[in-house]
Amino acid sequence: MPKLSDTQAILLTHAAQNDTASLYPLPQTLRRGGGITRAIGALVSAGYADEREARDADAVHRTDADVRYGVYVTASGLAAIGIVDGEQGDAAQPPSPDPVATASRVTKASTVVALLSQPAGATLPELITATGWLPHTTRAALTGLRKRGHIIVRHSRDGATCYRIDAAAAAA
Repeated sequence: MPKLSDTQAILLTHAAQNDTASLYPLPQTLRRGGGITRAIGALVSAGYADEREARDADAVHRTDADVRYGVYVTASGLAAIGIVDGEQGDAAQPPSPDPVATASRVTKASTVVALLSQPAGATLPELITATGWLPHTTRAALTGLRKRGHIIVRHSRDGATCYRIDAAAAAA
């Protein structure tokens, strides 16, 4: 099962329960939270949702001239939350996870570590976008990772400074 943030899982589950499979209108629990646009963008990028013309006014995500667009869950999005052919499979119902373990899995710090663990690493703007932190907070997180023993390597990619966790040094 792919890793989804809590917000993404709520959006996909909500869309699966709608007759139209639309992510909109947003569930009540997400109407006051931040990061909805980023979560929906990530779902569309991953192919778990797609944007198409919306006929229902409640399903509108954005308008372009006279055309209204909505975001709808795809078959792969349903599969990501364990729903196959409209039926919820046994794999979709994991035993109720420990809330503490779930929270530690999907933190901004774990997102930073995941991005830095990629072979190409991540730029400061990429880290800022992924976490929603200010630049000085993101740099402080890098310092915190160094203090916890991670070897952070700086390199250049397309003229931009990138950071990554040195896997070779961590394995030694």
